[in-house]
Amino acid sequence: MQVDLHRDFNKAYSKLSIKQELHVKKVIALFKNNPYDAILKNHALHGKQKGRRSISAGGDLRIVLVEENNYEIVEMLNVGTHTQVY
Repeated sequence: MQVDLHRDFNKAYSKLSIKQELHVKKVIALFKNNPYDAILKNHALHGKQKGRRSISAGGDLRIVLVEENNYEIVEMLNVGTHTQVY
């Protein structure tokens, strides 16, 4: 799986606390190993975000992404609280 980080993701990631950054790194590693792990709560988004997916990065923290070819290529678009990313 190829995982790319969008510039908006990098910008939002840089604003996270150190604890949140570490948790996001662990979640991304888990996602690379198994994008359907129940812990991630991987689900499709609707409305304005249709075509994108979201995974839980712990608590209220979410990662919004798009995937191609059954998770062969993934682009992480944004990270933040539920309110920030939706």
